Amino acid sequence: MSNTASILRSSGLILALCTYTGSALGEITLTESPEGKYIEVGVGMRGAFSSVQNSMIDTTTENTFSLDSARLYVSGALNENISGILNTEISGPDNAVQVIDAAGIFQLSSTLSVWAGRFISPGSRANLAGPFYSLGGGYWQNIAARYGWNGGVIGRDDGIALIGTGFDERLAFSFGVFDAENIFKLSGVEALSTSPEAADALMYSGRFQYSFWDKEPGYYATGNYLGTRDILTIGMAYRYKEDGAISDQEAGNYSQLTVDFLLEKQLHNGTFSLEAAWFDYDTGGVFLSEEGSSYSIGLGYIFAGKTGWGQLQPFLLYQNFDAENQLSESRGDAGVNYIIDGYNAQLSAKYSKQTLSDHDVKSISLSLQLQF
Repeated sequence: MSNTASILRSSGLILALCTYTGSALGEITLTESPEGKYIEVGVGMRGAFSSVQNSMIDTTTENTFSLDSARLYVSGALNENISGILNTEISGPDNAVQVIDAAGIFQLSSTLSVWAGRFISPGSRANLAGPFYSLGGGYWQNIAARYGWNGGVIGRDDGIALIGTGFDERLAFSFGVFDAENIFKLSGVEALSTSPEAADALMYSGRFQYSFWDKEPGYYATGNYLGTRDILTIGMAYRYKEDGAISDQEAGNYSQLTVDFLLEKQLHNGTFSLEAAWFDYDTGGVFLSEEGSSYSIGLGYIFAGKTGWGQLQPFLLYQNFDAENQLSESRGDAGVNYIIDGYNAQLSAKYSKQTLSDHDVKSISLSLQLQF
């Protein structure tokens, strides 16, 4: 989606996780030839200071500094038709380096391509945008958009997908087939991902979206365009895996249906944004704590004029999940972003309250995001 992501300049594709349409990432071009052959490298990082109070434990406030993300972006091309990406992320308490994206991209035409390898399967805008390109300063919709948090390798799967556009790039579509062996990886349920039934089944996923105002022709999504576009886009996505929910006692089919919406309108003194999404999850009755419906909503306003180095963007966010086991979880956030250079340099301050069925967690955080 654009001039920020310089992954496939000749083929018009997008660097995974670098999809914002503002100022360009400062990737280093290691090699480049007139035939379009090149390799580029970039880095991204997010860190935060948090003050957290958990009512279930005690009234003590825990203050911590954390490195939430550190990524290496590598993109390259052999020619105008064959290119690829390789992106890494730190993961787990030991900060082990993990490959999250490793895909070959084959441009069949100006409007159609095939991705093969490990990448984000077609799904919700929240999953495709991730924490680096969402409203709210490193915001995860891990309560509402559960697959991006629980499933795969940080929301990625191994597989293949057909990705394209139509109707003058107003329609964007994608369809893929994936292994999806870790749908419930971080959910806390005792799911079996190595059983013969789970190993033999594949996950089918697809997404369609239509842009009524400015176009969004790319694959990996942007959650907010930070005042640079007028957007009115509606999307729908579906994932299905037979025997995708397996415990030591029973097996059920897994499915996820998503409908999402993004509106951004440039006004005289700034840009107003409204985003919303609804999700329905089904596990065939196997994991009732992961079966149910959820929704999310976000409001933002970025002021056109600069304050010092950047622009101010106050925001409100809310997400909720009602599970079939009668338990619920919600989270509300209120804060302000300081946008220095699009998604390449941001500061964020916010207050969050996460409410579970028997307790709540309150936090105040200050975060920094940089990409080069």
